[in-house]
Amino acid sequence: MTRRLDRLNGLLRREISDLVAHTMKDPRLGAMVSITRVDTSVDMRYARIYVSVMGESQAKKDALRGLESASGFLRRSLRERLRTKNTPELRFLLDESIQEGARVLEVMRDLAPGAGDSTPNE
Repeated sequence: MTRRLDRLNGLLRREISDLVAHTMKDPRLGAMVSITRVDTSVDMRYARIYVSVMGESQAKKDALRGLESASGFLRRSLRERLRTKNTPELRFLLDESIQEGARVLEVMRDLAPGAGDSTPNE
């Protein structure tokens, strides 16, 4: 990936995070929605936005639907904020990496020596 794409991805992540947190009023978006990563295609026409949503699976689905329905609004807002030649089409994907990491840590804690011992030392 080029430095230009890296900078664009970082800028898109910051701006979309700001728009979701401060501008959008969709009730489907809970307080625990965060943009974890953005991957823009080489031709800069498409951007995959990875979203982490805390909550049950229905809350995650609702948040993704809310973001997808607001993609036109977000794209117009980005066009005004970024002033780039092209504003990429936004595609939202669920990022489960935070939950998976927490699950792995829990399993590791359970496997640690002494974690399952409930008998006192003699």
